[in-house]
Amino acid sequence: MATEHIEDYKGVFIFAQQVDNKISPIALELLGKARSLAEDLDNKQVTAVLIGSDVRELVDELAAYGADRVIVIDDPACKDYRTEPYAHALASVIKEFKPEILLVGATAIGRDLGPRVSARIHTGLTADCTKLDIGDFPLIAVPGHEAEQKHKQLLMTRPAFGGNTIATIACPDYRPQMATVRPGVMQKIAPDTSRKAEVVEFNPGFETNSCYTEIEKIVREVSQVADIQAAKILVSGGRGVGSPENFKIL
Repeated sequence: MATEHIEDYKGVFIFAQQVDNKISPIALELLGKARSLAEDLDNKQVTAVLIGSDVRELVDELAAYGADRVIVIDDPACKDYRTEPYAHALASVIKEFKPEILLVGATAIGRDLGPRVSARIHTGLTADCTKLDIGDFPLIAVPGHEAEQKHKQLLMTRPAFGGNTIATIACPDYRPQMATVRPGVMQKIAPDTSRKAEVVEFNPGFETNSCYTEIEKIVREVSQVADIQAAKILVSGGRGVGSPENFKIL
């Protein structure tokens, strides 16, 4: 959205991804980070956007992990993830509620949803972030142009150039400031089951169009392997290169 209305955008929002009516861990991680970002902003409200079908029972879990408000879009069109209805729903929330910041998990769903939504509302998106802060942009004011430095911006850090460098990116002239965040890099807060969130039922209106897909069948892979994203410590090992005689010149 354009700069002339930038002051209308308030609050930190997260997309509360759910699959099979279970909150995905990344949503809880994003709530934890959203709380810390909100503390650094004038508007401290954290909002979770919950999209699905028969998902109202998930509100209390989001509240326990830090959501002050949950915007619920509950419609059969959103039972399973499909690009068009979800993108329409989330873009409609942004247009109606005007978040200053919107965080999306960098999952298979989030990597599909985030860029499509940012394009619809004409704002930027920084993908696969590993660090988020509130600060000044540019980081160091240009001599003689100190007045042009903008404060309380979302500073989005991510690996760049194949991981050989780290880039810090800002979106000072458009809102919301959007980022997809890698799972496992942000910390959940300790849940407080006594917390309650304001619940807002929102209906963006769904009209089937040529971009709608139809899900014929869902095949679920059964795996006994632990989710590496949930691990706190990773240990790797190898045999190494060994002694010099193990080297061969071809």
